[in-house]
This record gives sequence, structure tokens and C-alpha cells, in this order.
Amino acid sequence: MFFFRLLFLCFVGLIATLALGTEKEIPLRTSEKSERNAATEQSITFSSVHVDGPYIAMTFDDGPSATLTPKLLDLLAARHIKATFFVIGENVAEHPEIVARAAREGHEIGNHSWSHPNFAKMSEDRVHQQLWRTDDAIRNATGKRPTLMRPPYGSITAREKRWIHDELGYDIILWDVDPYDWKRPGPAVVRNRILKETQPGSIVLSHDIHPGTIEAMPSTLDALAAKGFKFVTVSEVIRMAVPQRPSASPQPEATASVPATVASPSPSATPSRTSAPRD
Repeated sequence: MFFFRLLFLCFVGLIATLALGTEKEIPLRTSEKSERNAATEQSITFSSVHVDGPYIAMTFDDGPSATLTPKLLDLLAARHIKATFFVIGENVAEHPEIVARAAREGHEIGNHSWSHPNFAKMSEDRVHQQLWRTDDAIRNATGKRPTLMRPPYGSITAREKRWIHDELGYDIILWDVDPYDWKRPGPAVVRNRILKETQPGSIVLSHDIHPGTIEAMPSTLDALAAKGFKFVTVSEVIRMAVPQRPSASPQPEATASVPATVASPSPSATPSRTSAPRD
């Protein structure tokens, strides 16, 4: 009898040990999965880039505009500045010659959807249609398909980011400098906000569909150049990325960090074709 009791106790102990081991593995696996997701997020989504040098990327959304975008291209050409244009597909279809000129002059063309809807509120099929239709319009205008995508309003889910990158090959581009030029605060305000917030590796958001933005650009670009900034396209600044050095001061173990390449969307809670911000 004693032998059977001893055997039973050993069996129970073995089961308990195995159960504890399994419980310990679950948090580890969850942590590893979270770390992998964070690494993936950082490799496909960019709001700024850590660079070794005074390089910045100027980006212009929602064009091309028949009257304003050519003026902006003239300003950029006079200063030998290359920028990135995130274009609306339906505008590209109307003015393919402007997009062709931008590409010919060395500017980068990115996909900003066909009609500027809120991706986070749409089905996968509808988002796919918005992107592919714009992709075709850009390719017809320039002979080259885009590799960068900026979601309208900066609104996009984590799942959408992953499948858009994996299936369509896009990097998702957000921003870290927003002058809120869609509110039309005036050229001086747009200029001052950009100058105040821009730092090495910044991706600067603005729109080539607002007259005040175009009016602000000559003095803005000249002032940025005077501060020593050098202008490159978004793809170029991403290629310049260098690892960030770890901080010398110890970090609290329980403190969570937000990936540096993930931006919060520009405040546009209720997208509208007429009055909401057009990012």
C-alpha cells in the first residue's frame, strides 16, 4: 500500500511540475510575439527616421492641383530640391502630365488612395481597390509603380498595414511635422510651425492643394536650408536610417516604449470631402 501511495504522489508531483512549466512558457511566447509585431511595425511604418546628418523629407499630399502643383514644382526646381508627392488617384487621372513632370524632375510619387476615404473604416476589398486603381494611374503617368503609401487622414489599422505591405509591397509613410495647413492658418503660421518642429530625419507633411501652403514654401524652404537642412525624398531618408544608440541612463523595467516610427494620425475624426483635413 505504501508503495502505491508513493507512486501516486510522484505522479501528482510530475503533473504539477509540467503544468507550471507550461504556464511559464505562455507569457514568454506572448512576449516574443509582441516583440516580433513591434519589430515588423517599425520596419514598414515610418513617421520619422533616425539619420546621421541634417536630412529631411518634404511631402505634399492630395494633388496634383492643376494650378498650384506646377507652381510648387517651379519653386522646387529653382532650389534644386527633391520632394515626395502623395497623390490622389482621381487627380492623377485628370492631370497625368503634372505627375509625369514631377517624376521626370526627380521627385518621388506615392500612393494616397483614389478618393481619400478613411481606410480604418473600410473592408479589405475596398482598400485594395483604392490602392490598385491609384497604382495604375501613377504607373500610366510615370511608367513606374509607387512603393510608398500614405493612408488618408493617417487612419489605418495594424492589420491593414501588414497586408498592404506584404501583398502590395508598400511602406506606410506617416509624418512627424504637421503645420495643419489644411486649416488655412496663413502662410506665416505654416512656415513657423514647420521651422519650429523640423529636425534631422523629419518627414514634413503639407498639401499642394492650398494656396497658402504654396505661398509659404519659398520662405520656408529657404529658412530650412539656412538652418543647414538637406532635402531628400522619403525613400532616400529611409535608406539613410542608422540604429539609435541606447540611452546611457537605465530604463525602468516596467516602462513600455512606443516605436519611434509610428505616428499618431493628424486630428481628423470625421473625414469629409468638403471640410475635413486632407492628409
